[in-house]
Amino acid sequence: MSIDSSVPLVAAGLIGGYSVARYTGRRELGGAVLAAAGGAAGRSWLGRGPAVTAGLAALYLGAFGASHPLAKKIGAWPSVGVVTAAAAAGTAGVLVLVDDE
Repeated sequence: MSIDSSVPLVAAGLIGGYSVARYTGRRELGGAVLAAAGGAAGRSWLGRGPAVTAGLAALYLGAFGASHPLAKKIGAWPSVGVVTAAAAAGTAGVLVLVDDE
């Protein structure tokens, strides 16, 4: 079994987006990284139908959104790590199920 190419894009978008925003001090640049990686991942989901695409996009954006309140509880980098692991694992799991149908 191989891992879909969108899974590392999901991880790169979340980790890369945070890294760029933090180390440049420019949140909009981090957002651009997040959007670019999400867009690239989303293009690979389109062939699996609109429901899968919308669900995985919601997971990706939900992970980004969840990282903010979680960071107040456990810290920024741990939060990014947790939501990235959840989003990447969730994406991989959904795609395995969808591709096996």
